[in-house]
Amino acid sequence: MPQEKINLAVLFADVSDSTRLYEALGDTAAFGNVREVIGLLKGITEAYRGRVVKTIGDGLMCAFPDADAAANAAADMQRQISQRPPLASGKSLTIRIGFHLGPVIQDGEDVFGDSVNVAARMAGVALAGQAITTSDTVAALSPQMRESLRRLDALPVKGKTEEIEVHELLWQSSSERTRTVIPGRMATPAVPIDGLCIKLTHQGKELTFRDTIYFGREAAGNHVVMADPMTSRRHAKIELRGGRFVLIDQSANGTFATLGSGGEIKLRREELILHGSGVIAFGHSASNPGAETVRFACDLK
Repeated sequence: MPQEKINLAVLFADVSDSTRLYEALGDTAAFGNVREVIGLLKGITEAYRGRVVKTIGDGLMCAFPDADAAANAAADMQRQISQRPPLASGKSLTIRIGFHLGPVIQDGEDVFGDSVNVAARMAGVALAGQAITTSDTVAALSPQMRESLRRLDALPVKGKTEEIEVHELLWQSSSERTRTVIPGRMATPAVPIDGLCIKLTHQGKELTFRDTIYFGREAAGNHVVMADPMTSRRHAKIELRGGRFVLIDQSANGTFATLGSGGEIKLRREELILHGSGVIAFGHSASNPGAETVRFACDLK
């Protein structure tokens, strides 16, 4: 069959931290769980007019006719996996998803091309329980579906001269979300909890917040604007969640946090619960000469 170039939404989904899963459960039990998950993901793919191109290790690669079909499938995949009972180890099995809409070369049942590489990159930056996509895919979504996306940051992609804007699909029900962000708009602040606040000190200026704070180089959309070129345009945020302030890295270079007198912790697309007081650096360690830092102090009384 001759090669054919068409537009498809390519989606990669795989089990998060499968190596640790095999260590915790043993080969037989872990393989059984992974096989069940892949079977579930295959069924969801077909339900949303997609097809499984191939299985890859502990995950699969799928193709969908349009962006909405891929986004709906990704949301349903995450929802159904989150509803599975905990494993014998007591932990929950999670998946990570990346998808991208673009031109691909179809050769028989397989698909190739730059769009496939971009979709794989999105899956690679996704955290457990996340579904990540690109701004090109968001632009192709229906207006209703677009409201379920929030912009994270711009990340470098191998083979690309420019960074690609990355967006997260908010697949939880609205009551489960901490906040909803519509691309291009400022988010509606989370509802503050009385008595909880975090105090930040940046360049001699002290700021007090009771909800979500964004950090980055861009003046638009960030509460704390950084000048350091190692800082991404939208680098990180601190979110009030369940009575705790959570630092969430959304950057290309990572966020560095020191809690009290402890050692510095590097976050790369990860989260950290803040407590007490400490220092945050963006893009490189606070110990680097000239590093631009933010001091924080949590008041949780």
